[in-house]
Amino acid sequence: MPLIDGFDRLHDNLRISVTDRCNIRCFYCMPEGPILFLEREEILSFEEIERVARVAVSLGVRKLRLTGGEPLVRKDLPVLVERLCAIPGVEDIGLTTNGVLLAGQAEALWRAGLRRLNVHLDTLDAERFFRITRRDDFGRVMEGLDRALELGFRVKINAVAVTNLCEPDVVPLALYGRERGVEIRYIEFMPLDAQGLWDKSKVLLQDQMMEILRREVGELVEIPDRDPRAPATEYRFADGIGKVGFISSVSKPFCLNCNRLRLTSDGKLRYCLFAIEELDVKGLLRGGGTDLELAEVIREAVRRKWLGHEIHSTQFVAPPRPMYSIGG
Repeated sequence: MPLIDGFDRLHDNLRISVTDRCNIRCFYCMPEGPILFLEREEILSFEEIERVARVAVSLGVRKLRLTGGEPLVRKDLPVLVERLCAIPGVEDIGLTTNGVLLAGQAEALWRAGLRRLNVHLDTLDAERFFRITRRDDFGRVMEGLDRALELGFRVKINAVAVTNLCEPDVVPLALYGRERGVEIRYIEFMPLDAQGLWDKSKVLLQDQMMEILRREVGELVEIPDRDPRAPATEYRFADGIGKVGFISSVSKPFCLNCNRLRLTSDGKLRYCLFAIEELDVKGLLRGGGTDLELAEVIREAVRRKWLGHEIHSTQFVAPPRPMYSIGG
């Protein structure tokens, strides 16, 4: 039986966090002070990740995405990519990265079989990059993007949109995308930061960004016949040059179309980025559990899935984990 929840949503997409560690410190994701990361033995091994992926694929999962923290800080990541690419039934594998280590690893990832990258980059201004990330790595990210494009990766840039900070970046990013053939995806700031900074007034909304782009770049036309389960609403510029997408979890939630499950780096299965509860997979993996038992845990996660995160509701409760610990 396919992975269908109580709201008739088919699940065929598994996001796999390989580490909670990160080499930058974006203020909307990580605290400024010391961070207590997981110990190495708490993190799933490549063999354990591969096993979960194989069982999930046997249940109908077709798309995998590797995330972190920052996945490229995980040693020998191309080895895992090659293993996952070899699983019969996997149709698509992507990776989300901040790009700092990308220049040095892009070729090995390409040889392992990876073809799609989402690079997290909020700004093309080096000074503002430092303000956001608290790290001076802007040049390394741009070098990584250049190398990935040179190798032929399909690249999207993910940019978190925070009001009174990111407005000057909306247009330069779009122009960069138009010049390089890269889709820019603007992501509304979500309540997943480690410091409790989020409130609705800090969210730069999709409609505001579209108004800026239409005024300063050109008219936008929604792309028809897109995958209705994709998180981004995509537009092309009317002159035919370039695409942008908007992940508008705050202003235009796409929960009713969600097809994703998430595996955290410490072996917890989540049915939503904002979920309060988790199902333990690591205990099963390390306690002699069978693949049938693992499959039942995956099915149970799908059965428990809620209708949506209710950010706009008074009942909304932010998850107890910050973004870097859940997996992007």
